[in-house]
Amino acid sequence: MPATLNKISPVRFIVGFGIVSALADVVYEGARSVIGPYLGSLGASAATVGLITGAGEAAALVLRLFTGRLTDRTGRPWPQAIAGYALTAICVPLLALTGSLAAAGLLYNGERVGKAVRTPARDSMLAHASAELGRGYAFGLHEALDQLGAMAGPLLIAATLALGGHYRLSFALLAVPGALALLMLTRLRSAAPDPADWEPAARVSENKRLRLEAGLPRAFWQYAAFSTATMLGFSTWAVLAFHLTSRHLVPSPVVPVLYALAMAAASIAAVGFGRIYDRVGLRGLVVLPPLAALVPFLSFSDAPVAFVAGAVVWGAGMGVHDSTMRAAVADFVPAHRRGAGYGTFTALYGIAWLVGAAAIGYLYEHGTAAAAGFVATAQLIALGLLVPLLRGQAREADQAR
Repeated sequence: MPATLNKISPVRFIVGFGIVSALADVVYEGARSVIGPYLGSLGASAATVGLITGAGEAAALVLRLFTGRLTDRTGRPWPQAIAGYALTAICVPLLALTGSLAAAGLLYNGERVGKAVRTPARDSMLAHASAELGRGYAFGLHEALDQLGAMAGPLLIAATLALGGHYRLSFALLAVPGALALLMLTRLRSAAPDPADWEPAARVSENKRLRLEAGLPRAFWQYAAFSTATMLGFSTWAVLAFHLTSRHLVPSPVVPVLYALAMAAASIAAVGFGRIYDRVGLRGLVVLPPLAALVPFLSFSDAPVAFVAGAVVWGAGMGVHDSTMRAAVADFVPAHRRGAGYGTFTALYGIAWLVGAAAIGYLYEHGTAAAAGFVATAQLIALGLLVPLLRGQAREADQAR
């Protein structure tokens, strides 16, 4: 194989992309931390907040069904990644110019479309870089760096609000890290123009992809079913934040601080569960449904200790979703089909998140017990779907020995 065109090591590439993602997270996680209260200030109800933000998360996930296949077909992940990050850098600051619920909802979901455009391309490149490092470690490291930005963004919003600023000024300030993310991304592309060179097996698969089986493995579909069930019972942060502000449990500047705390928990969980995944495989995911089931019982409480703990548990669940689950897809799906694998996987549980977020928001208006019961039921189903997947993995391990 000819010498690689990449000028940096896989580890430096992962760290570099972690920095890009961190800067982008300052932008969209900053906005995400207060989008619930902001939509509420424009007249939205809890159900409307759940529907808008659930649609946004679904757009960020379901559209990957198409953008993932686009990554596979073109074999050119960089232009797609850059376009996606550009959408985020533009849409969020434009929220500063909105004054209507419809416009705010469209821009928020436009940012989510940017997420859908870039993520399959980015994750395919990260999968190439993770070939020799360990999937769980590589994706966990990237996610941990990513979450540093997810903490910084909400804290920036909190400081702006605490100093007397308003939501629109906060959104305008996010233009700065957005521009820095695009600058860093162009430099990273120059340093690593072809990440596939780090995984020779993937290069072979690309050359022969028309002769290889196009379908996705059965184990992938089982794993996607489990993940879908967990997302059906996983609230968006906007609904949790709506609870805190609508009941006047905390001042507005405290909401993004709690979100930053959740992102800190996500960062720790990403690295920890990434390591666990490399050692024990899918068995490490057994804790995810119980974590998700705890969230409404804690977060919909009026007691400070409970809803603070709820933010931490919610963040830990997000950390597992955004790191270990991405690593597992890379192991389940052949290299030449990873774009489609990531796209299909996230599309399925994106639809579930849309339905779940809207349902939780609706049930919340009829009582927190109803919302908590719905979440607990969904997570019990998820555990049931995980069991046969773990048994299959155990049988394969026995046969390998």
